[in-house]
Amino acid sequence: MSLIEPIVCKFCYISAVISDGDPTETSRLQPLKLLLDAIDADIASLYPAQGAGAVSTRFSLALVRLKYRGPLTIRDLAAQVGVSHSAMSQTVAVMKKDGLIESSPGTDARTRVIQLTDAGLALVPFLEAEWRATEAAWAELEEEIPYALAQVVGDLNRALQRQSFRHRLLGHLDPRFRS
Repeated sequence: MSLIEPIVCKFCYISAVISDGDPTETSRLQPLKLLLDAIDADIASLYPAQGAGAVSTRFSLALVRLKYRGPLTIRDLAAQVGVSHSAMSQTVAVMKKDGLIESSPGTDARTRVIQLTDAGLALVPFLEAEWRATEAAWAELEEEIPYALAQVVGDLNRALQRQSFRHRLLGHLDPRFRS
């Protein structure tokens, strides 16, 4: 091998940088995504025993918020949960199909007001208990490691205040695509 030939490693970051191959084969964020997916799967594994097997973990925040702040429009519920109106509309459609919520016309023809059904309300105590248990389990997990994720996120936010991610991206982006 000559010194100018790239070393190609199918799943290593450097191969994506020095080759014309698929750059999405590697990601520095993938381990975090996989960790969060695994934790979400462990949380979801508790649901069937509580009669909530068809319920997705993505419903829990919306259902609890509806208990305490509902009825809400889809737009208001989306804002409460921190997702787009489109994403909440999709979630509402599934929760409605599962009998957890019901909707009624809002103040105009474009809005729908969402509220819990008796089945949705009956599920909320479990979702609240699971939320508290998840927070406690996460706190316990963070005590076992030398650098808590909450601290990492805070440090990253401070670094991004010094220089935005967009600015950092532009510094690494091929000049042909900068605007």
